[in-house]
Amino acid sequence: MEAYTGFAEVYDLFMEDVPYEQWCGYITGLFREYGIEEGLVLDLGCGTGVLTELLARAGYDMIGIDGSGEMLEAALERREKSGLDILYLCQDMRTFELYGTVRAIVSVCDSMNYILEEEEFVGILSLAACNYLDYGGLFIFDLNTEYKYRELLGEQTIAENREEGSFIWENSYDEEEKINEYNLTLFIREDSGYYRKEEEVHYQRAYPCGQVKKMVECSGLKLLAIYDAFTHEPAREDSERIYVICQREKQEI
Repeated sequence: MEAYTGFAEVYDLFMEDVPYEQWCGYITGLFREYGIEEGLVLDLGCGTGVLTELLARAGYDMIGIDGSGEMLEAALERREKSGLDILYLCQDMRTFELYGTVRAIVSVCDSMNYILEEEEFVGILSLAACNYLDYGGLFIFDLNTEYKYRELLGEQTIAENREEGSFIWENSYDEEEKINEYNLTLFIREDSGYYRKEEEVHYQRAYPCGQVKKMVECSGLKLLAIYDAFTHEPAREDSERIYVICQREKQEI
């Protein structure tokens, strides 16, 4: 089953507790630390465009890429209401293409966990390092951790009921393969008042910090830091989410 089809319709409803403003403040703070006050930024795996719009409001020229046409439809509706000048592209993030380079790339909300093969993960970083990042530009991405999958999500069932829709989210974590399987059952309210059932299966992979360091090194990017999310503290064994900050080396004059 393809991910983010039926779920796209109610994604924002069930993600309304995500502190996107906090995430945006953290990311823009990292940008400023490395001298990126303005310029073109790519939101890779942008989903419905919530963070994309916040970064646009913070003064950055935004491009959003996502592989789900349904998610991008929601992003386009949001753009129509806000009037913000954002370019959205429907592309597979593993093989994304731009017309030029950008000052920074961000990929958050577990987008990189959806990359299940190490070769493809390195490929995304390599595209940034060789093709699409300005010299000195940043690639910032987050990851759910192995600790989170093993201790907090694995073998857990999460359910939520709203008037607009309900979901049942069953998790199963394979420690050997480091793959978390999400079985998602949705009941989406139609205009008629009846509910439509949708089922999706999502897979995410855990990447330990040591593996992340090796993949960044293989890509040609420079690893600046791996932080416990929303801090400037090193990732811990019990970190639930980490932020990885990479940079394309500055061009020698």
